[in-house]
Amino acid sequence: MAAARPTGSRSGALCRQLLLTLTILTFASDACKNVTLHVPSKLDAEKFIGRVNLKECFKSANLIHSSDPDFQILEDGSVYTTNAILLSSGKRSFTISLSNTENQEEKKIFVLLEHQTKMSLLVPWLCLVAEVLKKRHSKEKVLRRGKRRWAPIPCSMLENSLGPFPLFLQQVQSDTAQNYTIYYSIKGPGVDQEPKNLFYVERDTGNLYCTRAVDREQYESFEIVAFATTPDGYTPELPLPMVIKIEDENDNYPIFTETTYIFTVSENCRVGSTVGQVCATDKDEPDTMHTRLKYSIIEQLPASPTLFSMHPKTGVITTTSSQLDREFIDKYQLKIKVQDMDGQHFGLYTTSTCIINIGDVNDNLPTFTRTSYVTSVEENTIDVEILRVTVEDKDLVNTANWRANYTILKGNENGNFKIVTDPKTNEGVLCVVKPLNYEERKQVILQIGVVNEAPYSREASSRSAMSTATVTVSVKNQDEGPECSPSAQTVRISENAPVGTTSSGYKAYDPETRSSSDIRYKKLNDPKGWVTIDENSGSIKVFRSLDREAEFIKNGIYNITVVASDRVGRSCTGTLGIILEDVNDNGPAITKPTLTICKPVMAAAEIVAIDPDEPRNGPPFDFSLETSDSEVRRMWRLTKINDTAARLSYQNDPPFGQYVVPVKVSDRLGQSKVTSLTVTLCNCVTENDCTSRAGPRVGGGEVKLGKWAILAILLGIALLFCILFTLICGASRTATQPKVFPDDLAQQNLIVSNTEAPGDDKVCSTNAFTTHTVGTSAQGICGTTGSGVRHGGQETIEMVKGGQQTLESCQGAGHHRTLDPCRGGHVEVDSCRYNYSEWHSFTQPRLGERVHLCNQDDNHKHAQDYVLTYNYEGRGSAAGSVGCCSERQEEDGLEFLDNLEPKFRTLAEACMKR
Repeated sequence: MAAARPTGSRSGALCRQLLLTLTILTFASDACKNVTLHVPSKLDAEKFIGRVNLKECFKSANLIHSSDPDFQILEDGSVYTTNAILLSSGKRSFTISLSNTENQEEKKIFVLLEHQTKMSLLVPWLCLVAEVLKKRHSKEKVLRRGKRRWAPIPCSMLENSLGPFPLFLQQVQSDTAQNYTIYYSIKGPGVDQEPKNLFYVERDTGNLYCTRAVDREQYESFEIVAFATTPDGYTPELPLPMVIKIEDENDNYPIFTETTYIFTVSENCRVGSTVGQVCATDKDEPDTMHTRLKYSIIEQLPASPTLFSMHPKTGVITTTSSQLDREFIDKYQLKIKVQDMDGQHFGLYTTSTCIINIGDVNDNLPTFTRTSYVTSVEENTIDVEILRVTVEDKDLVNTANWRANYTILKGNENGNFKIVTDPKTNEGVLCVVKPLNYEERKQVILQIGVVNEAPYSREASSRSAMSTATVTVSVKNQDEGPECSPSAQTVRISENAPVGTTSSGYKAYDPETRSSSDIRYKKLNDPKGWVTIDENSGSIKVFRSLDREAEFIKNGIYNITVVASDRVGRSCTGTLGIILEDVNDNGPAITKPTLTICKPVMAAAEIVAIDPDEPRNGPPFDFSLETSDSEVRRMWRLTKINDTAARLSYQNDPPFGQYVVPVKVSDRLGQSKVTSLTVTLCNCVTENDCTSRAGPRVGGGEVKLGKWAILAILLGIALLFCILFTLICGASRTATQPKVFPDDLAQQNLIVSNTEAPGDDKVCSTNAFTTHTVGTSAQGICGTTGSGVRHGGQETIEMVKGGQQTLESCQGAGHHRTLDPCRGGHVEVDSCRYNYSEWHSFTQPRLGERVHLCNQDDNHKHAQDYVLTYNYEGRGSAAGSVGCCSERQEEDGLEFLDNLEPKFRTLAEACMKR
């Protein structure tokens, strides 16, 4: 429903009741050259008198102009009066000029105004116009054959028309009516569809009528279909679609989307800050003057000063001043208006209310209600409230702009006080958190300040100073007990000091008299009972021997706890730290008393010593063998590595087993300690290999084999079978010619060879070393140092001259002949039936005896022709190792190990991985 119209003058109502008819007369071939508007003889100013369809005349007009200043033409073709007009002459005309600046075209529409003061004269005039049109079209049909009169005719009517009804709209006519009797009929919305019976057509004449007023906001247009038929039902024409457009009338008021708008803007905001936006709607035809809205502020409460403005097209409200002050006025009310017709005074309008709340900002600092305060507190009291201070703040209560934060600016350097905010009252509560001492300070003056939780919003240049106040705190004296100050005290005593040694102990004093008299002392805690304390003086006496190196002593300080009390029983507790001065009473000790040396890969082991004394009584250390046994000194050697470590190495190739080596370590001042090292010489690659099993070369024990060791054994067994098979085959094909060893071989040492090549050149040579006969079949024991041979009813052992022999070289079925390099004859050698362990156990002690005997003559003196053992002179020495009887092989003579066959290399790698 359209909003109720405001009451107008009687003449205005009469004008709205008149039918404003737009008749377009077509002359020649142009349909928009002449327009006739029927209006009352008297027209008020700014009165709508009709609408011209400009789109059919000129689709793109950039400029629209009226030749008569009493009329104005809008973009949609609406014609309004600009002044009050009286058509006394009966007729008045003016011209509408349409220009297209792009195409430089121009068209003109001639508008004829005919006044009718009585509605009774309107209908005959319309009939006359229809008759003229009928005759003109009949004439045109004769003159121009082929042009038919059965086409859509533009038709419109003004909404909310006052009649009289039925209201003639136009005539529908077919050219076939000249030859036939034609009956006209219509169908569609407004006829036989809702809203029914709004339109009808006269059957014989084709005149189209409207029966009642129409609201455009309900029906913008009607699409009906006209039919032309003969009495017998023949239809000479196709159905004619017709569109009846309802012309809009400004009959709807613009309506705000809300009855009351509520916005908030911060105080002291800048000019032009957006407050909010209002919006309104209008049900009239869009994109016309009827819906072109304009917003404005009618009234502001409080009225002065004017602080807000509204954009006329968008409805955005902004500030026009930066003097908004919430503390002065916290709310404004605006009466706003929206009006159509672009705000012209004859447009329809409505009003609404807008409430603007002023938001608070922190533009007021809190201030103390007093500038100075006086309070008191007893000494030695803590966690007590001694004062409450209050502030004033004009900002909004219970907000961050109002809540206060207090701080102590001066006088609290010792941290005795703190001030907090009471959240309920916003007061500052001053408390004592650390006891005060009357004897030190009898009065404390504090300066306190206050700010808000929210930062101050003013510019830095205009920010005022923080509000401050002075608090004077008087300290009340109390009768207090002794004071242990400092609580931790120290004395120095040498360790191992004689029992009865005295030293100054712990001292406490009366804080009022600053005297230590009448104070009694006693021990509260003495972990080892090393000292006693004098009850009257607090001095200490050594009760037991002091040991700085005791396990519970840290950093050389022994702590005891002392209680000092006065006559009435008031006491304090302190700690006395006895700093034990170091005495060189400990010799260096070796940290690891057991060592393992893997003989195949290691020649020495490192030993490390530590001294529990201070560094001035410690390194550098001196390492030496502490024994008179020449055998130990001949077998072991110590070499210093650094100030705290040495290297223990074996020499003269001792056999596998465990040995006890006494080592003496001395510090820089001569304090020493002897440690008996247990050294294990083991046939291993890593120490874990030796510690995880007890092999036959280091003693009995349980043998534990890993999967890699088992695999290596199986591979070794397979390899031995291959070598045995090769030896047997090679022996059968051996030539009978003797092979002679060259005489210029460089070395004549007993060596262990791992070369097991086949052939009959594996010999067991003999020399002057005689062994015991084994068995009745004169079977000899063969090994790496020599072979047993049959010679003159006596078995001898001879050192190999530069050759390499193995135990397996003598293992074979039956006898075979070998070459004796010493005698140049053939000897028979029995197969060896003993394993390496038995051979080693049998030959080693006997060989040692023979070597020892070779070292002496009949008078038990050293033989002159005996080659003595020389020390190793290092890799690269021109002399090399010159000991002929030494079992220790030089590393330079083992280059053949780098050229082992693939099978031996694979076996060695498997053993190393294990």
